[in-house]
Amino acid sequence: MTTGIARLLADAGALPPGWQSAFDTVRRADFLPARFWAWCNESGYTPLIDRNATGEWGRQAWDRAADEDLVLVTQWDDGDHTGDVRGDNPTSSASAPAAVARMLDALDIHGGEAVLEVGTGTGYTAALLAARGCRVTTIEVDAELAERARKNLARAGYRGVVVLTGDGALGHPGGGPYDRIHVTAGVRHTPGAWLEQTRPGGLIVMPWGTYYAGPDWTTVLTVHGAHYASGPFTDPLAFMKLRAQRARWPRTSFPPGWMDTARVSEPDIDIADITGGLYDPVEFVIGLHVPQCVPQRVDHPESVNLWLYGADTGDGESIAVAAFGDGYNPQALQAGPRDLWGEVQTAYHRWADAGKPAADRFGLTVVVDADGTVEQRPWYEAPDRELPPRLRNTR
Repeated sequence: MTTGIARLLADAGALPPGWQSAFDTVRRADFLPARFWAWCNESGYTPLIDRNATGEWGRQAWDRAADEDLVLVTQWDDGDHTGDVRGDNPTSSASAPAAVARMLDALDIHGGEAVLEVGTGTGYTAALLAARGCRVTTIEVDAELAERARKNLARAGYRGVVVLTGDGALGHPGGGPYDRIHVTAGVRHTPGAWLEQTRPGGLIVMPWGTYYAGPDWTTVLTVHGAHYASGPFTDPLAFMKLRAQRARWPRTSFPPGWMDTARVSEPDIDIADITGGLYDPVEFVIGLHVPQCVPQRVDHPESVNLWLYGADTGDGESIAVAAFGDGYNPQALQAGPRDLWGEVQTAYHRWADAGKPAADRFGLTVVVDADGTVEQRPWYEAPDRELPPRLRNTR
């Protein structure tokens, strides 16, 4: 009999084949802390939900949230947050069950696989993998969360799951090689260690994205040895980023009056062309074309400014601002070695000229060079159709 989360997923047509028993066996509630905040798409965060409290947000609300398709925030501000009011930045959560199910489905599990999970969180997903018959090693960067997950897994009867505290970007060579690497945090730079620790033919499934767009896309890489992996983007989702890969504003500092000497151009597209909804592909695709660029939209009563901050490419930092408003022609100002606005505008035109294809027609190739440099090469429709320019990072 299908119950709880398994019934929820089945009713929504989101229960992956072969996973019913695992979702029936592993109770999400057994892995949740007594206190959390639920994210509701329509209304934002709920007040604190406390299992031990009375009233509207007490035990009944806790039980309901545990069995609903909701993101439940279990930590704010890397654990520095205290109190009943939510913090500034959510830094750990119990992912929405439908998102968990989609990623597990992408892993193509048959039972018996050695799986490295990056981002233990509550331990719930590790338990699902173990219930499916996998040999699971899971790594959590936060020592407090890792210890809580160990206790959750042991209490639920999954003592065979190995829970490590450390940087998941380094993997865990002692437990490899792995048939699957399952990443539960947003990735901006794919670590070479993950390729090195995956068997040829194995899969790396991760939420991958760019600094230009906030949301990620599920990325399924097939590994062809320690130095090459490639695969498509499949569907959108939003995960908290690996702590070392969170977007940070570049330290771009230009002298007063730089706008007076900046390169000036007139945009031939509108702000509405290049900004969309949460999972609109335009920003994701622009990010594939414009690496190492962080945008910031600033809305004023009668105008909108789009600021673009580019990381240091070795020749210095870059900055651009495009201003759009009623009653005047739009204008773009650029400074530094890169023409950031030009890159964004060109990327949009390439996407539009191709018929505005969905993000799942794109993919990613990861290559580890002999010196350990990792190249991330986005492509369109096939790996041999790479997008310019290549994204690079070191280990």
